[in-house]
Amino acid sequence: MSTALREGVSPTKGPAASARCPPRAARVCRRWQEAASQPALWHTVTLSSPLAGRPAKGRVKAEKKLLASLEWLMPNRFSQLQRLTLIHWKSQVHPVLKLVGESCPRLTFLKLSGCHGVTADALVMLAKACCQLHSLDLQHSMVESTAVVSFLEEAGSRMRKLWLTYSSQTTAILGALLGSCCPQLQVLEVSTGINRNSIPLQLPVEALQKGCPQLQVLRLLNLMWLPKPLGRGVAPGPGFPSLEELCLASSTCNFVSNEVLGRLLHGSPNLRLLDLRGCARITPAGLQDLPCGELEQLHLGLYGTSDRLTLAKEGSPLLTQKWCHTLRELDLSGQGFSEKDLEQALAAFLSTPEGSHPALCSLNLRGTRVTPSTVSSVISSCPGLLYLNLESCRCLPRGLKRAYRGLEEVQWCLEQLLTSPLPS
Repeated sequence: MSTALREGVSPTKGPAASARCPPRAARVCRRWQEAASQPALWHTVTLSSPLAGRPAKGRVKAEKKLLASLEWLMPNRFSQLQRLTLIHWKSQVHPVLKLVGESCPRLTFLKLSGCHGVTADALVMLAKACCQLHSLDLQHSMVESTAVVSFLEEAGSRMRKLWLTYSSQTTAILGALLGSCCPQLQVLEVSTGINRNSIPLQLPVEALQKGCPQLQVLRLLNLMWLPKPLGRGVAPGPGFPSLEELCLASSTCNFVSNEVLGRLLHGSPNLRLLDLRGCARITPAGLQDLPCGELEQLHLGLYGTSDRLTLAKEGSPLLTQKWCHTLRELDLSGQGFSEKDLEQALAAFLSTPEGSHPALCSLNLRGTRVTPSTVSSVISSCPGLLYLNLESCRCLPRGLKRAYRGLEEVQWCLEQLLTSPLPS
């Protein structure tokens, strides 16, 4: 049970309000008093700073009250705490983390969002005190790379998940990962911050595969990055044999090509989710060559792509013929495939073994040249379709160009397509 649900307050009210709520809840009745005093219920806590927006005169008093509350809460309520999130802490992160290290030995997950003043001493102390800590989320926080590297050197052998916001210091952190300090890492996400860095991240793909062989999820979100060139005569890397999700979605200039995707996924037969939104250089032929045969989610939407790019008009059947038996979600929004090409691609969902139905439940065709007959056929052959996006589809009747959510809306769309006249 989370703190917000248990105490009946919004997490945006901050820890000062949260600290007062247990006594209030305990006064409701005897059972509430017993529940509020059980450390077993306090396993997930979010503490947002109450200092944001306050005048400077009131900050010292607020900080003292806050720390006094936490000094009582942590040893008396947080002894079994497993997941802790700190939001918008600007000056008191170190003493709070010190309290966590002294009172929360079962901590497994720590998220610092919008926090400042996170020191190497605090993170290393926490890594030593919380021997079960295996997940660290530092997105949108100001943390020196030396602090993160020191933490990984101490706790790297047990680290499973790591979230970072890209900055000029990210290279140093990646260097630690390439050095095999986190051999058990399963999730790695690097995303861009509010102020985007104009310097591309150069990613040594093969070195990352060697340094993090257990990686299951790799996300490079809205990030400008380049793969480090593979030298002549250099053998391909070991791949990511356990990778199940790869997300390279981006709205910025994207350099992901078929060759880069092949380097990332040549050893990933178990991939289930592939998000390539904005990757206009990827072609259906490049996707067909991938070793993953049971892809469940494929996102190829192009949002805000430059008009100067020449989009492929053929090849979409290569995708559906390869994965029609496993795909649950397919996003082709903004792609330039012709009417005939899309018809052939979506016809793959019609030819299923007798007595079985396609797994497709989400289909995004926004901005494509899909025709009414093709849409009618795919709805009829996919009874589990729960989401269908037909916005800006130029070949459809004007009143039907929208998104449909839920079985009833999708079936209503089918009825309208079967009765509406074809667009002129």
